[in-house]
Amino acid sequence: MVIRAAGKCYNILRKYQKPRWIFNPVAMHSCRKINYLDFICQKHTNRFSTVPGSSKPTPQTISEVDSFSTFIRSSLNELEGPSHWWLNRSAVTKDLNGSDGVFLVVTGAFTEDRTIMFEKVKLLQQRYPSLNVIGVQLCKAASSDVHSRLAKIIMSEYITFPILVSTTSFSEMLDRVGYMIFKGMDGPLLLQDKDVDFEVLETAIKDLVVQHEEKPGLLHKLRGTWVKPLDSYKEPYLCSPLQNLLLYFPGCVEVDEANECLFLSDTNHHRVIVFDGDGKILDCIGSSPGFEDGEFESSKIMRPAALLYDDDEDCLYIVDSENHAIRRADMESRTLETLYPKPNHHKTEGSTWSRIINKIWSTGPDPSNSEEVDSKISFYPWHLLKSLDSDLFVINRSFETLWIMDLSSGVIKEVVNGSAKIVDRCGPLILEKLSGLKEMDSSCLPQHISTNFSVEGIPNAGLVSSVATFQDNIIVCDSDGQVVLKYNKKSRSISRFVYSKFGILGLPYWLVSPMESAYAAGFGVSGVHVDHMQHFSLLPGRINIQIKVEIAEDTELVEPLDEGCIWRQTRGTATETLGAENKAESTEKVGVAQQWYDELDELASLTQQELNAEEDKTSDTKVEDGKICINCAVNTSPGTSEVIINAALYLRIKRHQNQTDDSKKQQAARLAEILNSGGKDNSQKDVCAEIISKSEIAPEEFTFLRPLHVRLKINSRDHPKAENSKDIILTESSVEVNVSLK
Repeated sequence: MVIRAAGKCYNILRKYQKPRWIFNPVAMHSCRKINYLDFICQKHTNRFSTVPGSSKPTPQTISEVDSFSTFIRSSLNELEGPSHWWLNRSAVTKDLNGSDGVFLVVTGAFTEDRTIMFEKVKLLQQRYPSLNVIGVQLCKAASSDVHSRLAKIIMSEYITFPILVSTTSFSEMLDRVGYMIFKGMDGPLLLQDKDVDFEVLETAIKDLVVQHEEKPGLLHKLRGTWVKPLDSYKEPYLCSPLQNLLLYFPGCVEVDEANECLFLSDTNHHRVIVFDGDGKILDCIGSSPGFEDGEFESSKIMRPAALLYDDDEDCLYIVDSENHAIRRADMESRTLETLYPKPNHHKTEGSTWSRIINKIWSTGPDPSNSEEVDSKISFYPWHLLKSLDSDLFVINRSFETLWIMDLSSGVIKEVVNGSAKIVDRCGPLILEKLSGLKEMDSSCLPQHISTNFSVEGIPNAGLVSSVATFQDNIIVCDSDGQVVLKYNKKSRSISRFVYSKFGILGLPYWLVSPMESAYAAGFGVSGVHVDHMQHFSLLPGRINIQIKVEIAEDTELVEPLDEGCIWRQTRGTATETLGAENKAESTEKVGVAQQWYDELDELASLTQQELNAEEDKTSDTKVEDGKICINCAVNTSPGTSEVIINAALYLRIKRHQNQTDDSKKQQAARLAEILNSGGKDNSQKDVCAEIISKSEIAPEEFTFLRPLHVRLKINSRDHPKAENSKDIILTESSVEVNVSLK
């Protein structure tokens, strides 16, 4: 890596990089070797730029770099301007960690398939959270088509950094540049290169970030410990309304013919859904984004990709793409464990406080700190195949790297680089997986599926993990349409899975944060939209609460509200009970151990028939006069308290009799408006409407989630006294809360 500055030529020497000198006849006499850290510590008043090869930077290039950095700097505080607009960035997070930080600007890569580049940048984001990453895309004019096309890239590649779209021309420079590193937006340009080695790029960023970060104090450490898990698992802001669709980028599918069930990677929801041939949801693996082993309900994964079911072991192997890991789910015990990388047992645990925090946030190995991960699986695995020798073939999304893993030990035996070599090793297995596509009528498949990524003469190789054969059907994941398609080989017709039993999925993780987040909220964690807030002044005692929710006239419930889709919490002087049974409902309470014993006693007295009835029981909800009713009760003592009720209402848009292109756009706009309820950014709504209207699926065929968030503030007066002034009169009150979601 060579840096030119003010007529001088500098070469940065690294142990992995041979010395490479660039000769400038004008400044040849002043060339000298320097240490990189010494260089960036110096105070420079001039702007620096690097140019690959032996070409001399022209005054026009330097001027264009200056203009470009000035343009970015002037755009940082405006989400939209005359010649630019920001994608994937909200007004809340517009500061980008200050103007004096380290900025990595990625340019000219969003209109073509540059998966490898995205993987590099995301890995740098994981390793250096304080690094400010900005994407830049040039376009001739602003249009909804540009918005939706970039939104699909953000969704499929899971891009969390903001993208600056500009109509200003910097074509000569940006056609040549892939990466630019700025030491502060007012500081020098330290790197400008298109195909720089990842090791060189990381080392430059690492040195800069280490210098920039201040030595943290106790308060900084305490704050970082709690906030880091929330910061580490960011979600793409632009596509967040699409998160409320039932499926959010369904990426890969696998089948278990013996038990007649299917497994689906609901990739951007960070879960694996188990369902039968009729779409009835049977189970769900994963609770939220993260990296944690344990029971299905508490385990955490990050963008699951390919799946492989082993009938002999009755276990499911999962590619945990964003964690660079391979996970194994035991379907009998319903537990998830990490096959690769193995936990680092030699890592020091630190203080008691650190052990408590690590236990709260993660029990799995840390992929970003594992030497084994860095040396073997560095860039986001995606596909998974099983060889004839019972090895696992793990392939990244761009088919550039193959990892051969021992199935029993989880040890990586060999690494193969290059798509041609990968096809030589895995070609027959890939063709076998894709053989079902040859039986399908190509006209049945949406255009974006039939023209999927091909490699080395294998058409649609990118679908190898998204296609499976189940009974007389061929199953295909439509990630753009957010559905799973089913092609019947006998009738030669295609349909989509219509799902049911949503209560098994429970309340989505992004609607309710754990109690720990209440502490972190003081440090800037944004709150959720509140649909209804009401204050009551009541006597202490039992308070029966009935919430009547009125949904929009053009929507309807897909199925009755299940108890698993409701979450209740009390704060202050209130304790929660449910209905007339007077049982504690929330597992967050102090009495959770006693509740567990009570449940065991109750289960012991139930017959098998009663147990089956318990599994199918829905909540104490009903539809009355077009309103959904949710009943609960709390016991209050004198003082103030708060009751929080969240629910996930699974709805769909009512079908129109005569569907036209105009009405489809109107329905798509209406659906986008509902998905973006409570959101203040209209660009999100417009992008969602554009994506939905261009989908092969009609808007009224989408099942979507309408979050409900109700907060009730209760002020309880003192207990009323009896005539003898000694006894306390127990009271019971009832309140009715009307909520409109129109």
